[in-house]
Amino acid sequence: MKILVTGAAGFIGFHLVKKLVNNGHTVIGLDNINDYYDVNLKLARLTETGIKQNLIHENGELITSDIHSNYRFAKIDITDLLKLEQLFKQEKFTHVVNLAAQAGVRYSIENPHAYVQSNLVGFVNLLECCRNYKIEHFIYASSSSVYGANSKVPFSEEDRVDHPVSLYAATKKSNELMAHTYSHLYNLQTTGLRFFTVYGPWGRPDMAPILFADAISKGNPIKVFNNGDMSRDFTFIDDIIDGIEIVILQQSKKDDINLLYRILNIGNGSPQNLMDFIKEIEISLGIVAKKNYLPMQSGDVPRTWAKTTNLEDLGYKSSVEIKEGVSIFIEWFKTYQKSKINNEYY
Repeated sequence: MKILVTGAAGFIGFHLVKKLVNNGHTVIGLDNINDYYDVNLKLARLTETGIKQNLIHENGELITSDIHSNYRFAKIDITDLLKLEQLFKQEKFTHVVNLAAQAGVRYSIENPHAYVQSNLVGFVNLLECCRNYKIEHFIYASSSSVYGANSKVPFSEEDRVDHPVSLYAATKKSNELMAHTYSHLYNLQTTGLRFFTVYGPWGRPDMAPILFADAISKGNPIKVFNNGDMSRDFTFIDDIIDGIEIVILQQSKKDDINLLYRILNIGNGSPQNLMDFIKEIEISLGIVAKKNYLPMQSGDVPRTWAKTTNLEDLGYKSSVEIKEGVSIFIEWFKTYQKSKINNEYY
């Protein structure tokens, strides 16, 4: 297989690249390395995969990892159709995994245009390239946010998702609709993965786990929304990556209409109360958090819970409980904080 991974400097993309190259696949990673959050964290992830900052070309030229000979990286924005087409024509991918997107539910309220460009224009560009260059399977990141404020739990892929409560969620639902159209019109196999609250080492600094860990370790109060009455299907990064790999390795079955276009939940399948998650962070850090209780934020939902039986039928099993996952995450967090202080990555 020759696999394109977009968003390769992002949280999930970074871990997926590591898994795929370690398993012997030929991988090319793309990322525009934007400044939505700390660019240094993205560059540190790239360094971990053997991509040095001083070798990254602004013109999108591919560079080879100095750790993995089967991994190359290019700084390309998926909204740049010309560069994408050149890359697809040159490299002849078998599979594409799109993890590039403007992330963040709350930021979509402040900057909607960024979401339209990356999550809609960029997504269509990838669909067009997959269609024109005969990609076997297009796998892309959707989100549990498409379920909106659904009261029925657990959330099932068969549930109606017509009422998103954020623009971010609306763009992800739009991705699913566009993928369906391309599957129908062009016989392109597509699989959308609805991710549920991913956490773990190298996570995004705008997400709750790092925000909590950073504030608690510094003795600052943490923001606890909806007065703590929230639950999330917290899913450790290793489980997420295992699930993506299972989908990638599945044999193409375009003759089966049910497999030509699919949506799959990928989560832990066992929601945890937010206060219990915070408690595990406190235990791992050895510090009791100062808590600032606040009302629910716009665009947020009180709970998420994934029904994962469809992915389990393919061999998926979430195995990392929050006690273990948070412990691993906090060990990485401590190490990373020290590396930032010592400028070890930059």
